[in-house]
Amino acid sequence: MGLIKAGIGALGGVLADQWKEFFYCDSLENDVLMVKGQKRVGGRSSNTKGSDNIISNGSGIAVADGQCMIIVEQGKVVEVCAEPGEFTYDSSTEPSIFSGKLGDSIKETFKLIGKRFTYGGDTGKDQRVYYFNTKEILDNKFGTPNPFMFEVVNKRLGMSRTVQVRCNGIYSYRISDPILFYTKIAGNVSDEYRRDEIDMQLKTEFISALQPAFARLTELELRPAQIPAHTTELKDAMNAALKVEWTDRRGISVESIALNPITLTEEDMKKINQMEDAATLGSNPFMMAGRMTDAQANAMEAAAANEGGAMTGFMGMGMAMNANGGFNAQQMYQAGVQQTAQQQTAQNTWKCACGATVSGNFCTECGAKKPSDEGWTCSCGAVNKGKFCPNCGAKKPEGAPLYQCDKCGWKPEDPKNPPKFCPECGDRFDENDVK
Repeated sequence: MGLIKAGIGALGGVLADQWKEFFYCDSLENDVLMVKGQKRVGGRSSNTKGSDNIISNGSGIAVADGQCMIIVEQGKVVEVCAEPGEFTYDSSTEPSIFSGKLGDSIKETFKLIGKRFTYGGDTGKDQRVYYFNTKEILDNKFGTPNPFMFEVVNKRLGMSRTVQVRCNGIYSYRISDPILFYTKIAGNVSDEYRRDEIDMQLKTEFISALQPAFARLTELELRPAQIPAHTTELKDAMNAALKVEWTDRRGISVESIALNPITLTEEDMKKINQMEDAATLGSNPFMMAGRMTDAQANAMEAAAANEGGAMTGFMGMGMAMNANGGFNAQQMYQAGVQQTAQQQTAQNTWKCACGATVSGNFCTECGAKKPSDEGWTCSCGAVNKGKFCPNCGAKKPEGAPLYQCDKCGWKPEDPKNPPKFCPECGDRFDENDVK
């Protein structure tokens, strides 16, 4: 038994003159997840007294967009179709699967759960048609009744702190595997299966999965306030956290998540700001100097307005500076200048062929000139340093090898045609001198 396209069946003579019965499903509401198909018998039908749970050979079955249809015989799934269109039920063919947009995963589930019949088998005593709502099920509100732990990480600053967060919003889900949903959840309902029968269970599991999903977002080094802008990553993390309970057991997947701003306790937020400020200032002497200058100015204003007299205030300020090691803004500015000079020196250093590391234009050990980092000129006129010209895409010409003495760094006037021996150190030119 199987399904074939109605048009193909009519041309092949399967229907003869008319369909015996016609199964269809009206538009499914957002609250209805599964419904039993309705049999519509026309006045010219030859099966006006047939049973509701028997599908006659040659009957027509319609499937609309956003729906998936299954045929259940004796409690076993024998046909699946998620492709919109009209089909003919033919008891003389092998079962078929029209997977539609649901993909190949539903085929694998059908092979594991479905029951295959031989050619010409009897239709059985109980046959039913069920339709599933495969559209996105929207407007599922959620909120965390209790705060859960979230680790705020900033590897650049070397900062890590665990905070307590609360969140709320809405999510949507979709029946991605109707066969699993039928066999594990809905079963042989007489009429319809509505979302309110499973919503509370799904919401509880969704909230429980938030903490492991947020833990996956720790790798992105997000502040809690940035998470609502990364709902795609959160959706993927939620599907991973709910894979066993939702995807593998029930055939349901998370489609989208919308979060309201995530709230932290005032203490946690203040502590994070302090840690970030300290890390930023500690790595930048100029910023630290500016902070100290501002603090000293404020301290001087406070000292001048001290109720015990300005001298008492200034004495207290001096004691505080001595307790801090006596550092002042001028020292921090000097440290910043030294740090900047060291960084610039490190950027301008180069390694000579003799092994010395120098920062000038000539090697202090052997006197060799700093190698030129000039690029090559392409045929289009562009000067480049890479292997391909970014202007026209031409490859850098290989040309003849360039020679430079690997002992003292001496270069011949024509670097492509060196002498046999270096005139400066007497070393023989060989493959080690090719640059």
